[in-house]
Amino acid sequence: MTKWTPTHEAPEPLEGPVVPTVVGGTILWFVLFLVQLPFYGWFDDRGHAWWVWTCLAGAGLGLIGIWYVRGRDAALKRAAAAPGPQGTRTDRPTA
Repeated sequence: MTKWTPTHEAPEPLEGPVVPTVVGGTILWFVLFLVQLPFYGWFDDRGHAWWVWTCLAGAGLGLIGIWYVRGRDAALKRAAAAPGPQGTRTDRPTA
């Protein structure tokens, strides 16, 4: 049995508006939490209280995601604005 190797190169990764997408998703999770919060008793009576807390967890993880993608976006912009070839160091190593 031989290992399969692709015969073509992988496509370039898709880049889009990542920061607004994550911000929008985070807002959506938080809005869903707020909409369900007045009905917590109804959810709890039927054993579905985890739905409310899932929305809050999604909003919390979304905040971490916003922090991450903003840093990634800033790093990509810095790398694009940096002069010279990528991946080379211009300073001398210290011994």
